[in-house]
Amino acid sequence: MKRAVFPGSFDPITNGHLDIIMRGLTLFDEIILAIGVNADKKYMFDLEKRKAFLEETFADEPKIKVMTYKGLTVDFCKEMNADFILRGLRNPADFEFEKAIAHTNRKLEKIETVFLLTSSGKSYISSSIVRDVIRNNGDYTSLVPDAVRV
Repeated sequence: MKRAVFPGSFDPITNGHLDIIMRGLTLFDEIILAIGVNADKKYMFDLEKRKAFLEETFADEPKIKVMTYKGLTVDFCKEMNADFILRGLRNPADFEFEKAIAHTNRKLEKIETVFLLTSSGKSYISSSIVRDVIRNNGDYTSLVPDAVRV
C-alpha cells in the first residue's frame, strides 16, 4: 500500500490544500492528513476545530484519514508505516524551503517527499492570507472548502 502523510497546521485548510490532496489521491492508496501540534505556535482555530474542518471536508473520502501528531514528521511517518510525505508547492520560495526539509527528512529516515505544484489559479492561496482576510471581515469563501465557511 502506498501511504503518504500530508503534514500541516491547516489553520485553516484552504482550496490550495484541497487541490494538492485531491490530486494526491490519484498517486497514493491512502493519505493521512497530519495536523502538527506545536505548543509554541499561536493558531486562529484550535486543534479540534481544524481537525473538524478536515474531517467534514473529507467525510466521503475513504482513502483519507485525519490525525494529529507531535514531534518530527518522519517519526510520525514511521509510526504510521508511511513511505511518502506529500507537499504542495506554490512558488520558488516554497520549493527552497521544502527542499531543505525534504533533504533533512531523507537524512533522518528513509522517506521520500513528493511535491505537487498547485494548480493554476490557486497558487496565491495560503492559510496566512485566509486568516488575514477573516480577521479583516473580508469574503474568504472562495478560498476555503465549505467546512471552513463559518
